Amino acid sequence: MPNIRILWVDDEIDLLKPHLIFLQQKGYDVDTSTSGAEALEMISAEPYDIIFLDENMPGLSGIETLERIKNVQPSLPVVMITKSEEEHIMEDAIGSNISDYLIKPVNPNQILLALKKNLENRKLFREKTTSAYQQEFRQIGMELSGRLNLQEWMDIYRKLVYWELELDKSGDASMMDVLRMQKEEANNMFSRFVTQHYSDWVQGNGDRPVLSHTVLKEKVFPRLGSRPVFLLVVDNLRYDQWKTLQPLIEQDYRVQSDEMYFSILPTTTQFARNALFAGLMPSEIQRKYPQWWVDEWEEGSKNQFEAELMEENLKRFGIKARTSYHKILNLTAGRKMVESLPNLMQNDFNVIVYNFVDMLSHARTEMEVIRELAEDEPAYRSITLSWFEHSPLRDIIQYLSSRDVTLLITTDHGSVRVKDPVKVVGDRNTNTNLRYKTGRSLNYNAKEVVEFNRPDQVFLPRMNVSSNYIFCKSSDFFAYPNNYNHYVKYYRNTFQHGGISLEEVLVPFISLSPRQK
Repeated sequence: MPNIRILWVDDEIDLLKPHLIFLQQKGYDVDTSTSGAEALEMISAEPYDIIFLDENMPGLSGIETLERIKNVQPSLPVVMITKSEEEHIMEDAIGSNISDYLIKPVNPNQILLALKKNLENRKLFREKTTSAYQQEFRQIGMELSGRLNLQEWMDIYRKLVYWELELDKSGDASMMDVLRMQKEEANNMFSRFVTQHYSDWVQGNGDRPVLSHTVLKEKVFPRLGSRPVFLLVVDNLRYDQWKTLQPLIEQDYRVQSDEMYFSILPTTTQFARNALFAGLMPSEIQRKYPQWWVDEWEEGSKNQFEAELMEENLKRFGIKARTSYHKILNLTAGRKMVESLPNLMQNDFNVIVYNFVDMLSHARTEMEVIRELAEDEPAYRSITLSWFEHSPLRDIIQYLSSRDVTLLITTDHGSVRVKDPVKVVGDRNTNTNLRYKTGRSLNYNAKEVVEFNRPDQVFLPRMNVSSNYIFCKSSDFFAYPNNYNHYVKYYRNTFQHGGISLEEVLVPFISLSPRQK
């Protein structure tokens, strides 16, 4: 154990001699002080790893000393020790960012535990997390070798996300590499699973998951009635990003249900989100509402009629409700949305589409500075969390927490960090998406893709009679042979969507209830 320096501050330090000897025998270096003023001088002159601080001292009190320590060294761990169990003293200490809190008389084991928690916690956490994942690794491997059903695939993905976040916190790079390999294996098998069953799902045959076009019918419309319902659709929000935001949101809400649904193919805004609001598959929207559907090869916004599609969806189910629809594309629009929330309380159903995460994904591809800020999955989650903490979206969520409303959070699709290029050749009318292609003259290796040669069977619009759709699996992306090396270098390790992966297809649907009404 490296030398750890402790400063113990107590005006009755002589009474603590047995504790000091105990710590020295354990290999710790312990200095002592009998006053807050003296302790502050010692901290400014010498480096310490942790402070034990008596709360009740003459002169500078423990709370006052703590505040001055934190002004100088905010990250220095301080363990407060007191005779009093009065609530206001505990609240003052906790509010001043103590690392631990002990009530006198303390015993040696309590002191040792406080040291281990605050100085060795990362090491102990890493060791425990690594050991636990090693056991789970074998269990997940066994499950993947079987024939998984819909619920089992969602459970597998939950486990993989859980361990991804835990290993990220532990900082164990080698185990993160093991997890990435297991996740890649799972993604390859999940792609086969979706390929085998997708046609049956969208045609309504057999056991099928909740899909984009059935989300409102199955998850939202039954909740309309007694109180206002707010549906927040955060574009391109992956399940791991939701789990990163969850602790902040839980400060104001209880999670009533943490579910997933399956995004339709292609896992893009044009297809998945239009289907979500319309309650119809893409080719059905194109046929039933041609004035509101913009084809892939046409100019113009592909999602400008979501409000109209949603209203038609409500009418088909005979639901008469006062509704609102708002799309937030920038900070100014977000702030205006916060200001207008009181006016929405009289509505039965309010939809807010928030586009930041999708814009972040695209900006990361196109802007070098964003690439560096969101280099990998942990950084991508971190920048999403940092944005959310200071965003109007959080203000919206906090405002609603003090109202008697039902809050639902979901998305239209996720994204995956792409790694391996797959060559494809198409004519000038072929779409530009990196995870799926559609056209009539596509040239590719059929073993490397998922292909639908009859788009009508999976309710996808055709460009012409001979056009088909192909999709990337796992972490692949399409690349043209022309200028191939430059293209691959530019897009490798960017976050893309449109294809088939756990991250793109399995997306969160969260029901929340305010802690205070």
